[in-house]
Amino acid sequence: MNMTPQVKLNPITVEVIGSAFASTVEEMGEALVRASYSTNIKERRDCSTALFDAEGRMLCQAEHIPMHLGSFIGFVPYVLRHFGQDGIRPGDVFMGNDAYEGGGTHLPDIVLAEPVFVEGKLVAWAINTAHHSDFADRGHAHIYQEGLRIPPVKLYRRGELQEDIQRLFLMNCQVPAERISDLRAQLAANRLGNIRMTELCGKYGLDTVLAAGSELMDYAERKMRAGISAIPDGRYAFSDVFDSESLETPLEMSVTIEVRGDEIALDFTSPPQVRAGLNVVYTALLATVYYAVKTVVDPMVLPNAGLARPITVTAREGTMLRCAHPAAVDGRITACQRVVDLIHGALAPVVPHRVTAASNGSVAVASFDGRREDGSLWVYLETIGGGLGARHNKDGLDGVHVHMTNTSNLPVEALENEYPITLRRYELVDGSGGNGQFVGGMGLRRVYRAEKPCRVQVMGARLTSQPWGLDGGNPGASGYFTLNGARSGFERASVDLAPGDILEIVTPGAGGYGDPALRDATSRVRDLREKRFA
Repeated sequence: MNMTPQVKLNPITVEVIGSAFASTVEEMGEALVRASYSTNIKERRDCSTALFDAEGRMLCQAEHIPMHLGSFIGFVPYVLRHFGQDGIRPGDVFMGNDAYEGGGTHLPDIVLAEPVFVEGKLVAWAINTAHHSDFADRGHAHIYQEGLRIPPVKLYRRGELQEDIQRLFLMNCQVPAERISDLRAQLAANRLGNIRMTELCGKYGLDTVLAAGSELMDYAERKMRAGISAIPDGRYAFSDVFDSESLETPLEMSVTIEVRGDEIALDFTSPPQVRAGLNVVYTALLATVYYAVKTVVDPMVLPNAGLARPITVTAREGTMLRCAHPAAVDGRITACQRVVDLIHGALAPVVPHRVTAASNGSVAVASFDGRREDGSLWVYLETIGGGLGARHNKDGLDGVHVHMTNTSNLPVEALENEYPITLRRYELVDGSGGNGQFVGGMGLRRVYRAEKPCRVQVMGARLTSQPWGLDGGNPGASGYFTLNGARSGFERASVDLAPGDILEIVTPGAGGYGDPALRDATSRVRDLREKRFA
């Protein structure tokens, strides 16, 4: 049921309110990062913030991590279905993470949502998610090995902390002091969002703000439809391989895209879901598709629910790209990176200037845990960037996070100050960028030395396959891991590190764009000096 009031609007007011939504979610994000305790949030910024309307439609998401949209789009609708309007009160805060009950995408991403009431009426939701890296050293045969599953429940009820719920959560964490501090940062961020929305409604009037939100969604839809209409009608297909340390052999994935007028339909084919944390729930697939299609159609489309209306996404249930309970999903973002490659690869022949060559296509992860001298546990996780694909008129960027991650590379000082680990090398990888008229970005090398006994698990992709080039460009280099110089024997499980053990993580580069013979001479001299490609 559409609850949007009928209000006469002018474009200027709509634009101002839209900017207020954007500034609010960005301010929420900064508050979360600055108030958080863990390195994963305060340094890597592994979190996202958003505003939703009362019906569970996204008003605006901050430009943080595209993957986190998947944790948002099913959360508020779940709360509305299971609690009803009468079960939601001012001061309530809902917490959840489950991939099958409540719209989450993997268990470390803890979602908090706070309803916004104005004049006694539920008008919006302030919502955020943050990656709690405490979910370490887990198995990944099925979701019951991956940590505590939390369907949306009330962490706060009418402003009162539900201490039993909080205690249950903290008892399942290895570093509860870190977790409670990050939770408080999330609460503060949502509280700020609530205040800003209330102020906005007070300034412009409740009905005007609600009507503007609806109009902004309609505007995003019109922009998407216009951009899709500019793509020639037809069916476009692309396939790629997906490899990971968790798979015995690479698997093939494909997409068929049909463009018809101002609508686009994407149908994915992938192998049956696997007994590894690489499976993707449907909301995560949707978030990936919305991001990838937006980058091609119109990157400037407003990040709200309207952009999804012309897009249809299908995949067979029970497969890797639309898994069913109880499939493990912890590393779902790695497979989602390949989904982006599929979409860009399929559309490259018809809109080549809007698509980059393949980026690193991986989410390289190092997850450490151990015990301090006082007996307390510590957990440290980071994801590592790689190459960005070359564009039709520019080289790709070196050593950056791409597509669905968009986090920061962790500073050396933050790592060594807080954990018994020394970073011996942190550098771009010689020869990792794909050659071309425009050269693909270079991967990263991080070499860790354990200073105390600990345990580590690594994850990644593009370990045997290479990020593809476009229009005659060469592929980028693959990534790999080594432990004390050996490149195999440890990647598929957590392993113990003794003091002095050396872990090396090398991330993939990215594909080049265009015939290498067309590269200008000045750039070629720099390429050779910087050893950008083999």
